[in-house]
Amino acid sequence: MRSIWNGAISFGLVSIPIKLVNATESHSISFRQIHLEDGGRIRYRKFCELEEKEVASAEIGKGYEAADGAIIPITEEDLASLPIPTARTIEIVAFVPGDRIDPLQMDAAYYLSANGVPAAKPYTLLREALKRNKKVAIAKFALRGRERLGMLRVVDDVIAMHGLLWPDEVRSPEEVAPETQVTVREAELDLADALMDTLGEVDMESLHDDYRSAVEEMIEAKASGEGVVEAPAVPEGAGGKVIDLMAALKSSVKAAKEARGDAAAPEREARVTPLKSRTAPKDVGGKKSTSTKAKPAASGSGTARKTTAKKSAASSRTAPAEKASTSKAGAARASTSKASTAGSSTSKASTSKASTPKTSGSKASASKATAKKTTAKKSPASASAKKRASRRRAS
Repeated sequence: MRSIWNGAISFGLVSIPIKLVNATESHSISFRQIHLEDGGRIRYRKFCELEEKEVASAEIGKGYEAADGAIIPITEEDLASLPIPTARTIEIVAFVPGDRIDPLQMDAAYYLSANGVPAAKPYTLLREALKRNKKVAIAKFALRGRERLGMLRVVDDVIAMHGLLWPDEVRSPEEVAPETQVTVREAELDLADALMDTLGEVDMESLHDDYRSAVEEMIEAKASGEGVVEAPAVPEGAGGKVIDLMAALKSSVKAAKEARGDAAAPEREARVTPLKSRTAPKDVGGKKSTSTKAKPAASGSGTARKTTAKKSAASSRTAPAEKASTSKAGAARASTSKASTAGSSTSKASTSKASTPKTSGSKASASKATAKKTTAKKSPASASAKKRASRRRAS
């Protein structure tokens, strides 16, 4: 690369001879001015006002116009003899953290190349010192007729210098921010975060100038006699005023997901779960019923009552049959019948108690009452059997 400036870096008492090389280049397409009627080239010619003739670039110098209109000639020797140390030197004045530099101040970028073998050692020393301390160097240098401010930092294995604007050359942002007071909701911030997450990061190397590519294609088409491809029509309302910010953010998130092939991914939206409606109480006989369903306990109670009633009826039918059998039997059988009747009575009472739920006191007492009635009916039959047996013995 061709150097545009030769000088040295002044690092304390250390001097590092360097060459200044442009770190950037412009790829923009330049156009010429032509005469529309015949396509002739329009050129700017440099004329001398006094002699009224065109002069060559070698005969053109610099001059300063004073307030009265007089021109004061300034030569390159005059500029080189200025009593400033930065005429041919990049003078480092401070080392600061990189985040102290406002990007608004950054201007053109340059690479600093070590000029000669003796410059390699101090050049490497400065580069490694910047790396180790994670700082940048602030320097002053003169270029193209004026003193400038610069920032030196390490890029790979090279020291790069960014030209900086002087602090008074950066305009204040006053009267640029919106004057109206605006409140941003959390839901809008959440959607903005979702959009940022969806867009994600980008490889800077993959970005290119689409406008320049389109211009080059258009030039090639016209040069070959082909028709120029018209740009697609812009849909109505595109680029207009955004009325619904939430809708625009949602659409942006959806479009970004579709562009990344992630249309099936769930969106970060809040879901509202509807509440179940309460049923109003129905009027039953002038009174409001608080429940339309029967309690499970009531169903169980009804079953228990039916079972107790069936057992009571069975007990009452069994009693007369036992009377007849006792009157025909002998004393031995009467004794056996008494014992078996007592056992049967006790068994039935126990069965009735076991079939009754323990959780209801009234049900248990009803079962006991049924057992007592059964025993009372059986006891007269036993007494009559004893009387008949005693009569037989007396005879």
